[in-house]
Amino acid sequence: MIDNLEYNTEREHLIIPEYGRHLQKMINHAKTRETKEEREKLAKAIISVMGNLQPHLRDVPDFQHKLWDQLFIMSNFELDVESPYPKPSKEVLSERPDPLRYPQNHPKYRFYGNNIKTMIDVANTWEDGELKEALLYTIANHMKKCFLNWNKDTVEDVVIFDHLYELSNGKIDLRNSEEDLSDSSSLMRSKGKHNTNKKKKGSNHRSRKRH
Repeated sequence: MIDNLEYNTEREHLIIPEYGRHLQKMINHAKTRETKEEREKLAKAIISVMGNLQPHLRDVPDFQHKLWDQLFIMSNFELDVESPYPKPSKEVLSERPDPLRYPQNHPKYRFYGNNIKTMIDVANTWEDGELKEALLYTIANHMKKCFLNWNKDTVEDVVIFDHLYELSNGKIDLRNSEEDLSDSSSLMRSKGKHNTNKKKKGSNHRSRKRH
């Protein structure tokens, strides 16, 4: 009995493994049928089985189109049947995708993050008024919090205003503002609570007795 064991490594490679080996055998059988009528009858039956195996995808747009594409892919594009959808191309499928270009941003003040520059650019498109002023101080407070998260316990508001002026290319100038930003301790309070909760969770694990 042991000599008759068949290992998956010795079996035919499954092109789409989630459908299983039996479905692959059904497709291979359909390819061997002599008449096109018989092959198409089997192909429709196989599509029905594939749909039952993927019920969670029934609400996906072009669900049937996807199943037919997968049928041709699993047949290695050798199943000669008519499809209600354009057949996928083996050459296009085997092509390598174009390299994905990642943004190569190297900001001077990395601790603020790239999103700050986006927020500043958006703020510059707003018309002057109370809403824009509120947005500018929100951005400045967020910059202050980012600065404090970096490696400082405190920072003067003038430093944040200088950085905001520089990052906005001189379009946002709060350097002569009489309004103060949020206090450093209040900005860091949430961070302190988060760290305290972590310590408590860790202490619970350490104090747990082992039997």
